[in-house]
Amino acid sequence: MSSFLLLGPVLFQHFELPERIAWGGAQRLAVHRLPGGVRVIDAMGRDDRDIAWSGVFSAGDAGLRARAIDLMRAQGWAWPLLWDAFFYSVVISRFDADYSRSNWIPYRITCTVLRDEAEALVETAASLGADALADLASADGMGSGIDFSAAIAAFGVDGATTRGSAAYGNAVGALSSSSGQIDSAMTAQEVSLNAAAPDTAAGLTQATSSAGDLAALSGARGYLRRALVNLQNAST
Repeated sequence: MSSFLLLGPVLFQHFELPERIAWGGAQRLAVHRLPGGVRVIDAMGRDDRDIAWSGVFSAGDAGLRARAIDLMRAQGWAWPLLWDAFFYSVVISRFDADYSRSNWIPYRITCTVLRDEAEALVETAASLGADALADLASADGMGSGIDFSAAIAAFGVDGATTRGSAAYGNAVGALSSSSGQIDSAMTAQEVSLNAAAPDTAAGLTQATSSAGDLAALSGARGYLRRALVNLQNAST
């Protein structure tokens, strides 16, 4: 399981992190059965299953953190849910906690998907430089605070998608540099989230700001990863 899991302003950590997260869903189909056994199937669109996981709130603030999640459930708002390369907008449809002791509260949470915000980020990448440039432009527009101008410039040079050329090496280096900047920025925001006091107004404001920054960084990272895939699939 990824060591990074964020739901709204709450960054899960230690025993709170689940071993696995259930996700996926179905495709809604209208099946028309015609004489002779012939079928006509109309695809009606995705139908995402609920995303669910479980863990244990531990340490001295276990009760406060569990109550914060329960309050988010009661509010019924849409919250960003991020882990690894996944980025959804969700509503907490169910939260169940079993109070064992003040520093040990097992829980299970179920979230109903409003939108898959990273849907466009994980589609199969085409091996075209124009697509990679479009991804970099999208990453630059996410408001992550990362400067992608060097990567965009490197990818716009003739030969940048020709494996083995000097321009190709420069493009790989520029994308790797941007990736490192994103990872460092996300680490800094995780530290900020950990430092926020969830039971104070200032702490909640800080946590909400960090959550927004993490969402922007995660989206930018998705576009950047697809650009890297495009480059790796470049023609020789």
